[in-house]
Amino acid sequence: GDTTPAQQLQHWSAQAGSPGDAARGQAFFTKRHGGEWSCASCHQAPPTRAGQHASTGKAIAPLAPAVQPDRLTDSAKVEKWFRRNCKDVLSRECSAQEKADVLAYLNALKP
Repeated sequence: GDTTPAQQLQHWSAQAGSPGDAARGQAFFTKRHGGEWSCASCHQAPPTRAGQHASTGKAIAPLAPAVQPDRLTDSAKVEKWFRRNCKDVLSRECSAQEKADVLAYLNALKP
């Protein structure tokens, strides 16, 4: 990859103008935002275990970098999946602060 999970957190925190908050990220990750799914619907809560896409059944590797070291190490993939998954969960793209918060949560998880 071209980045690290910590660099992704720094990038989105800078875009948001404030640091990511792991507690807010956890709340965001597990909440349904008026729709059918939350992030945890496919990625598990906590996302330290393998997940499964809620509609297709496709296997999803653990999202936590502490468990799956190659997670969040490719900037293009991070942006692609944030865009796609935020639209599924929120019906819009995530804000920079939401991304920073989720990344802070993911980076704080332990195996």
